[in-house]
Amino acid sequence: MHKFAIACIFLFSLGLMGQTDQRIYDIMNKVSAERIKKDVTTLVNFGTRHTLSDTISNTRGIGAARRWIKSEFDVISNNCNNCLEVSYQRNLVKKEESNRIPKDVWIVNVMAIQRGTKYPDRYIIMSGDIDSRVSDANNYTSDSPGANDNASGMAGTIEAARVLSNYKFENSIIYLGLSGEEQGLYGGQGLAKYAKENGWDIIGIFNNDMIGNIRGVDGIISNTDFRIFSEPVPPTETERERNMRRFYGGEVDGISRQLARYVYKNVKTYMPEMNPMMIYRLDRFGRGGHHRPFNDLGYAAIRIMEAHENYTQQHQDIRVENGIAYGDVLEHVNFDYAKKLTSVNAINLASLAWAPPAPKEVSIGGIVEPSAKFQWSKVPGAIGYKIYWRDTTSPTWDHSRYVGDVSEFTLEGVVLDNFFFGVSAVGKDGFESVVVFPNAILR
Repeated sequence: MHKFAIACIFLFSLGLMGQTDQRIYDIMNKVSAERIKKDVTTLVNFGTRHTLSDTISNTRGIGAARRWIKSEFDVISNNCNNCLEVSYQRNLVKKEESNRIPKDVWIVNVMAIQRGTKYPDRYIIMSGDIDSRVSDANNYTSDSPGANDNASGMAGTIEAARVLSNYKFENSIIYLGLSGEEQGLYGGQGLAKYAKENGWDIIGIFNNDMIGNIRGVDGIISNTDFRIFSEPVPPTETERERNMRRFYGGEVDGISRQLARYVYKNVKTYMPEMNPMMIYRLDRFGRGGHHRPFNDLGYAAIRIMEAHENYTQQHQDIRVENGIAYGDVLEHVNFDYAKKLTSVNAINLASLAWAPPAPKEVSIGGIVEPSAKFQWSKVPGAIGYKIYWRDTTSPTWDHSRYVGDVSEFTLEGVVLDNFFFGVSAVGKDGFESVVVFPNAILR
């Protein structure tokens, strides 16, 4: 009877690994393009959200915008029995710190924390930017609607909060509105420093910056392509880690790259109509976004955004010149597409928030042997573990094997030298942690 029970549990677990979860489809269905449009319209109607714009008016400027964002989070919290902890986080930036800071300014972020039931101090974060700008980065009085850049990302973050606040998660989710992006990523810097000082255990950050345009300046139109930018390895890695990477590989397997692969795999599973493009770069060439300050401090962070940008609609004075209408105005935003990219975020936030922690230590061995050997640290809440492997030139984890509730395993016949490997933890509902690339060697 005991053996039979074990066999049943094992078969159930195998079945679980191949299933999808109906709740993820429900989350996608609940994301509303109409609500996103309404929120983008509200943000645009503040006239300008420049970081140094009016903070007193209730109808114009970044002060009114951030108070409205906080009020939306408050409404969401009221609707879920105060399930969100809503607050401001602020830092003073002095005018001499940057040529884009012509006067002292408080950089104020808006934060809503949905506490996890089991791991209230582990966080998965979705962020959008509050601020906007025109051609002159220091012009804080002219109309700067910032409809796509980045009211779309901010509205998507608010909408994700509306949908996900109806669920309970083991890990905490933070919905974040960041300021000061156009002046030099100051909001992200302040929040990342705050997280480090307070010892936050961050699973990862999804920075959403421009998720509403489908018509590229190159003439390409697509409502299914989107990009996931991720850096290769953290800048905080140690000399020992650099040396290990030289001999054992891992130059494209840092924690942010694994977060990008997680999003890619989940989208391919639940949204096969979408085309996630993993871009092996921190950000666009020579440009920056609000995931970078988190990367700078060693956190896993990626940028999710449209694939086909239109530069006539970014950082531009509103005007018509040589027959081209310049400006980041409302009519250029495709709200059905913004809904899709909001859903991309929401399903990955939920999957990670329902998943157990990732193993902290993963050791690999099998040198001069015909098999690859693994050991890993077990984590609470995991019913089992999954070993992934891929060709060394492949961008995605192409092979996997669920190995049950063990802390070591040997892949017979899989030669260590020919593949890259990783291990994830699997929870009772089949949700997985991010894959962990080996960080120690078995001798």
